[in-house]
Amino acid sequence: MRPKSQKSYSPTTRFINKLVKTEESIQDKFILKEPFNDKPSNYCNIIHIGIVCSGYKNTVFFHNLLKSIFFHRVNPIYLHIITDKNTEYLLNTLLVTWDLPQVNFIFYDLSNFVHEVKWVPNSHYSGVYGMLKILFPKLVPYNVKKMLVFDTDLTVNSDINELWKLFKNFNNKQAIGMVENESDFYLNGDVWPAIGKGYNSGVLMYHLERLRKIGWNKLWPEVTKKAASGHGTARLADQDVINAVLKERPELLYEIVHWNSPKKLNVVNPDREYFKSLADTYMEYNGNLLRKQLLNCDNQTKSILIESQSTCDKFRRASETKWRTLLYFMPYDYKTLEYDVTLVAQCSFDRLVVFEEIANYWPGPMSITFYLSDAELIRASDFILHSEILMKRKNIAYHVVFKDGDFYPINILRNTGLSNVDTPFVFLTDIDFIPVSKLYSAIKDYLKETKKLINEALIIPAFELSYFADSIPRNKSKLIELWEKGRVNPFLEKIWPSGHSPTNFPAWQNAEEPYNVKWDHDFEPYIVVRSNVTQYDKRFVGFGWNKVSHIMELEAQGYTFTVLPNVFIVHKPHSPSSDMISFRTSPQYRLCLHFLKDEVIQSLNKRYGKNFELKNVTITFPPMKRRKRNYDYIQTTAETNTDYPYVV
Repeated sequence: MRPKSQKSYSPTTRFINKLVKTEESIQDKFILKEPFNDKPSNYCNIIHIGIVCSGYKNTVFFHNLLKSIFFHRVNPIYLHIITDKNTEYLLNTLLVTWDLPQVNFIFYDLSNFVHEVKWVPNSHYSGVYGMLKILFPKLVPYNVKKMLVFDTDLTVNSDINELWKLFKNFNNKQAIGMVENESDFYLNGDVWPAIGKGYNSGVLMYHLERLRKIGWNKLWPEVTKKAASGHGTARLADQDVINAVLKERPELLYEIVHWNSPKKLNVVNPDREYFKSLADTYMEYNGNLLRKQLLNCDNQTKSILIESQSTCDKFRRASETKWRTLLYFMPYDYKTLEYDVTLVAQCSFDRLVVFEEIANYWPGPMSITFYLSDAELIRASDFILHSEILMKRKNIAYHVVFKDGDFYPINILRNTGLSNVDTPFVFLTDIDFIPVSKLYSAIKDYLKETKKLINEALIIPAFELSYFADSIPRNKSKLIELWEKGRVNPFLEKIWPSGHSPTNFPAWQNAEEPYNVKWDHDFEPYIVVRSNVTQYDKRFVGFGWNKVSHIMELEAQGYTFTVLPNVFIVHKPHSPSSDMISFRTSPQYRLCLHFLKDEVIQSLNKRYGKNFELKNVTITFPPMKRRKRNYDYIQTTAETNTDYPYVV
């Protein structure tokens, strides 16, 4: 599966100054221009690391491996990543949004050279991917002379510079550093040849310059053919190949004996719990803290950001933040269907149970972006894996934007989900709205009949419960019955009717066919549109106007708005968010939002030739029962999030 927003990436990505092809290139190699000045200090030497990573599960391991490496490192790092195009998109997103200092990376598309190892008879569970590490000496630019190669499922517990410095201990013939196997695998049965107990390929030290001089690209295939003819398939993939080479050419081996190497998560030995606790520690560690500046190993002058007390400045900086993002952190499998629609929403950790309820009523594909800390990601993953509703679902794309700062980046979360869907249509909603039964099928049926939705938005009417204890009505007749009793109302009707009143709820009550409505200021309906719809304005973080600005831009683009007659969603009441409380208690917060609204309106007017105006309205808040202060009437500009404390 390739996300629809994926762009075609070149072999290199961010931070790499240039790849210059030369006539002297060996094996169609490139000269890699180093982006850092290689100063004499060991702490300024660039450490090159090779990793093979493919698939959603491995991206989570990859993320944790990097956290454990970066936690200890003081050197600049250059990552060489063999992957497929789909996984490259995920890893590129993670590394670009992580924005780590003095970390560079280059991708190698495995589809271009997987045929070079596909012929090897191999019964390892990783398949052909388990053979790719033996290709690094051929793939890496020839002016990179040394590199470390790690499996993704490792945890590093010390500075990798200590391992890197062991290259100085190699004699003039040694070219591969490895750790001796703990198991007796190579001592039992008809296995591929190895020296003694053999050596583990989870951690490799490649002296690339020497491997090229001895003709590695010819050596390993010759040895592999000989070993396969005598011993059958390789059961341990690249490990069998490298051990067979070392058996024939033992002078190439440098045995790593002093470095505290990474350990796999599920080792079966007395130290298992110790190493598992180390892995869990890095899983929960806040990766944003690894953005710390290293020793001055380059000539770039780092500016010192002086913290401003202005809320408006904080707003601006928050919208410009690079939010570390890990896409598809759970397995995902979906085949695109015509007229299909993906539910797109964002979610904080405290709304997980509500998300589970939504998934129970929406069987179709979903793209959900969570805003979590590293520790919350572990708990959220565990919740999903053990939920009877979620554990079997493979058509839900789970993404995480990691917490950073004081503001909830609501539109960045929405855009992340919207950018990673595989269906032609999307249902843009919020996580605290429960869909009516058969909403998914009703939307698809309508799309099949119309076969258009060009510059058109389908409105799904939104309601809310008047009492926490009431259950969600599951059909229109039951909703109307509760509506007439005052137990269900159009969403925000008593607080801020301008947000949804253009939906024309009286007309919907008796409607049997779709009907059109006109846009009005502050309108923020929940809509079904084509998945290539314009994205949300990322300048809106925290509370207020984040959906209104999106609907206003659709109006500027000439969209029509059509209300579907027999479907609806119902908001579940909940406590107010911290951003909502900030909005209600801070005049400065509301003033900054006012300035941002005006800025956005002026930009829309200029871009689309419109004459939108900024209007002020009165918003009526019901009293918050858990607080003594009463916010009944607050004069402010219109706000448009769903975090309203509606308690009766």
